[in-house]
Amino acid sequence: MTPEESREKILDEVERKAGQYEIESGCCAQGCLRALQEQFEIGNVQTYKAASAMPGIALRGETCGGVVGGLMAIGLVWGREDPKDMESYFKSIAVGRKFCKAFEKEFGTVMCRDIVKQRFGKELNLASPEDAKEFVKMDGYKRCSYVPGRAARIVAEMILDAREKEKAA
Repeated sequence: MTPEESREKILDEVERKAGQYEIESGCCAQGCLRALQEQFEIGNVQTYKAASAMPGIALRGETCGGVVGGLMAIGLVWGREDPKDMESYFKSIAVGRKFCKAFEKEFGTVMCRDIVKQRFGKELNLASPEDAKEFVKMDGYKRCSYVPGRAARIVAEMILDAREKEKAA
């Protein structure tokens, strides 16, 4: 297998797993994050737990959970441990912004409510019991699983690019 084929296999697997984990758990943020955690051996169960309330920012229709899960993984890879480490802080911000830009290029937005409207043709308030039931009835987790999958793939590409650059240096 060539390095390019190996890379594509990793990216395909991360994307597939992130989508599958969302279907299984009903949590796009955790689906995205878990696939990246497993592939790149980052974070721990506490990190995973921290993503629990992140879909749409507590189902408020705000930032997509796939984006938040991706940003959490970026923080685990590029973030700082020392509050005085401004270099790592700004590096993580730069990588996070690049990720958000790539996500927006694909979906036109990072906002959950807008992505849901694109995918379902109507607005749904997922915090509303009625809309949540309708979402489930419309096979919502499966239909939305593409989104955290793509988010995870974008972040995985960034991590692989950085690792390849480190090896070449």
